Amino acid sequence: MNLDSVIGTFIAESQELLQQMEDALLQIEHAPDDAERINAIFRAAHTIKGSAGLFGFDSIVAFTHVAESVLDRVRAGDVRFNGDLIALMLNVGDHLAGLISQLASGHDLSDLPETTRATEAALTRELSHYLEPQPANTPRAAAAPDAPAQIAGAGHWHLSLRFGVDTLRNGMDPLAFLRYLGTLGSILHVEPVLDHLPPLEALDPESCYLGLEVAFESQADQSAIEGAFEFVREEGSIRILPPQAPLSAFRELIAERAAEGSAQVERLVRCGSLAADAFEQAAQHNDSAHETATTRTADTPERAAKDNNRTSKDANLIRVDADKLDQLINLVGELIIAGANTRMLAQRSNLADMCESAETLSRLVEEVRDSALTLRMVQIGATFNRFQRVVRDVSREIGKDIVLQISGGDTELDKTVVEKIGDPLTHLVRNAMDHGIEPAEVRHNAGKPLQGVVRLNAYHEAGGIVIEVSDDGGGLNPQKILAKATQRGLVSEGQQLSDKDLLNLIFEPGFSTAEQISNLSGRGVGMDVVKRNITALRGTVELDSVLGQGTCVRIRLPLTLAIIDGFLIGVGQSSYVVPLDMVEECIELPSAEIAGQQHLDLRGEVLPFIRLRQLFDDQSQPPRRENVVVVRYAGIRAGLVVDQLLGEFQTVIKPLGKVFCQVPALSGFTILGSGAVALILDIPGLLTQVTQHANTRIAGQSNALRSTAQ
Repeated sequence: MNLDSVIGTFIAESQELLQQMEDALLQIEHAPDDAERINAIFRAAHTIKGSAGLFGFDSIVAFTHVAESVLDRVRAGDVRFNGDLIALMLNVGDHLAGLISQLASGHDLSDLPETTRATEAALTRELSHYLEPQPANTPRAAAAPDAPAQIAGAGHWHLSLRFGVDTLRNGMDPLAFLRYLGTLGSILHVEPVLDHLPPLEALDPESCYLGLEVAFESQADQSAIEGAFEFVREEGSIRILPPQAPLSAFRELIAERAAEGSAQVERLVRCGSLAADAFEQAAQHNDSAHETATTRTADTPERAAKDNNRTSKDANLIRVDADKLDQLINLVGELIIAGANTRMLAQRSNLADMCESAETLSRLVEEVRDSALTLRMVQIGATFNRFQRVVRDVSREIGKDIVLQISGGDTELDKTVVEKIGDPLTHLVRNAMDHGIEPAEVRHNAGKPLQGVVRLNAYHEAGGIVIEVSDDGGGLNPQKILAKATQRGLVSEGQQLSDKDLLNLIFEPGFSTAEQISNLSGRGVGMDVVKRNITALRGTVELDSVLGQGTCVRIRLPLTLAIIDGFLIGVGQSSYVVPLDMVEECIELPSAEIAGQQHLDLRGEVLPFIRLRQLFDDQSQPPRRENVVVVRYAGIRAGLVVDQLLGEFQTVIKPLGKVFCQVPALSGFTILGSGAVALILDIPGLLTQVTQHANTRIAGQSNALRSTAQ
């Protein structure tokens, strides 16, 4: 097995555990005695420590051990979670995340920067305040009232280890477990078990035949020691006997190792775990051990079935490199293009069998596409939950009582979109807290609850996803924005703008209405970045605000950036693609339509339209009959006047080059089955143009009326 791959798995799992640990810490702030969450935090730290010990990352083991000890005292009820301890544990998680990042970037943990070492030392000192001198560990067996004659074990732990045959293949080193045990206590004696070695000619160098009998002295509890063998427990046989174990426990162990005969008893004696005077009793009992072992094997299939049922869910889950998924999506895209070419050639051939085969192929390709895209769909809830920490830290920094409410966390979208939406959401959440939510005294005077609320919501709409970032703060003042925009020359004197257009001015570069600059915001370099990043994802952003009630920023994004269902249209000799989920209907352009008009009557409603022939300056001869494709996005409806309707088309989205990426009407291109290039229309951008033109006309008419009245 490739060790780099195994370490990569450790890094990925550790990052997931740290995120789970952070989520639990943020939740436990409201329920400090929640035993389930306390155990979850402890398990996360314990698993990271155990996994790091297997790979010899001693610095992670040593630091995590101190944090784990504090968490163990919390579990025992000696220490209670409060705001300070939660903040400390969050910082511990941040430091561990930094160490894991060091490993992920290929750096050695022995070459940590001095600042990182200083941070670790400071955190260790703070953690030590929660640790009192440990009392002598009371043997667990003493709690069970056995007669003195039945007490056979010595004053140390005894570990009987039989590793599974696939231990080495799974990337585990038996000696690594001994090294890790050395971090928990002292290894007094080790007896190797070589009874299961096959003849040399039958020996498999990748198989593990090793067993160990270990005398171990430690103040750790049994759960901590058992946790060291979490990754080999299912395939091996791990038995742990506490100090002063009763003779019955050793008899059970000897019965379980009955195939090894009296050699097992001798190993126990040499380890000092089984008292010499108990040797004879144990040896006598060994005669009946075979019978006991045989009896136990009767229910082995039953127990194995239960174990299989317990692990079936985990077995059905595999970890796949994201690059492999990206490669799969790219291959599916090429398959779609090749399938379209095959379908076109079949139609040209006029052979019924070939056309039928091409249709079957197209259907299967579509199913493969849907399945492949599903593999990259992830829930946005994990991204939303990360902002619990942001809200907690920022609210403390600015001295405001703010809570984050999350809804729609189970909404799914493409992994690539989720990764790129994090930064825009961070800007919006910080702005909502710093500028949106008022100070406590202002909220009190306004009759609002002292605790402000920031909401994150996600839902599906028209084949895309909508993400809302809202607050119950003071809202935006359009007149204040107008004054600032006029001062900066963004709006001319006397220019009339709607409230929505005024609000959208905050997305202009460098625009800010903040009276004071803070560490979080106020420099005017946030909202323009938000809009730019969202536009790069083929999305749109809009803003609604009610003065005194709050603000809502609404982001609309496509579900995927790779493959969509499209509607193919023709203008002159060129072909264009419209996302199918935005198409409402297609109608014939009325013959009574006047050339100078920019709207038509659609069943009693005014429908503005755009002539694509004029938009793209197509000089070819127009057809006798033109069509209108009615599209809708974000509640806005308009028509696209086109020459031909060419039907549905599976579209593989290709990004435009640097020369064309700034063209407002285009969002990408695709390759048709014939090899020709078809441009993908940016419907949100086109509808924005229609809205702006309509607002300009209305504003112009209003100004004309005012001039006439004067």
